Amino acid sequence: MTDTATPVVRASGLTKTYGSFTAIDGIDLSFEENRIYGLLGRNGAGKTTIMQLLTGQIFPDGGRLEVFGREPAEHVDVLSRICFIAESQKYPDSFKPKHVLESAPLFFPHWSQGLADELIDEFRLPLNRPIKKLSRGQLSAVGVIVGLASRAPLTFFDEPYLGLDAVARTTFYDRLLTDYAEHPRTIVLSTHLIDEVSNLLEHIVLVDQGRILIDRDADEVRGSATTVAGTRDAVESFVAGREVIGRDGIGGLASVTFMGALDALQRREAHELGLELAPVSLQQLIVHLTGADLSAEKEVVS
Repeated sequence: MTDTATPVVRASGLTKTYGSFTAIDGIDLSFEENRIYGLLGRNGAGKTTIMQLLTGQIFPDGGRLEVFGREPAEHVDVLSRICFIAESQKYPDSFKPKHVLESAPLFFPHWSQGLADELIDEFRLPLNRPIKKLSRGQLSAVGVIVGLASRAPLTFFDEPYLGLDAVARTTFYDRLLTDYAEHPRTIVLSTHLIDEVSNLLEHIVLVDQGRILIDRDADEVRGSATTVAGTRDAVESFVAGREVIGRDGIGGLASVTFMGALDALQRREAHELGLELAPVSLQQLIVHLTGADLSAEKEVVS
């Protein structure tokens, strides 16, 4: 973690309501500089609302928010250091990709034209095709190129890469890591493709129903849960007193997922009981904690 007197983002008691609906419920949040964050959760959990608050697109109804030490919505110098790329990024119908990429340097002082040119080639983006005639994958590529080439000190990607095929997404991940290593900045990824991005993330923020369930370094989250399987009686005996977050089973067999890692003695005990132990992936952990299969919510892309 980079030592810094003032975090890039600092929020306390942050609240956002829409009528009687509380979208963000008094959260505390801090993003340090030069780290890659995963902002994760179900659809409607509040992820996009958080990003809209942090980028000054909407105002909070309560709490305190500082981005680069100031309120984001009221300072142009703060907004010029932020790039927000959304899945449903909108552009004028008359625009072509070349117009988007020609105007981007006006908004992002750290813009790298060299990187943009390389990404245009790698994503095979047709620069002169009208935006409204682009495929979803090509439209996603426009956003990804802007987000990476902006080299903004605080960059948000709100699932703009869902339209990319598997090869193009791999290109995005590889390019993000390579350029981040050479030009560190704070990057926030919001995605349902959790298994794909798991190894990129340095810190995990899990949001559910407008509240934060997890705010920990990714290394701490990985391996923080275990699944044990075997005969029902043996499994229930082994997990007694543990924080159980998921159960499954049929007949006399059971599978239980619980929080906490096991030491060598506990693993030996499980082996003696004839139980099988398995690590829990980041996506599986989030499924258990939020009570939904996130992979079933995402749109299938080819």
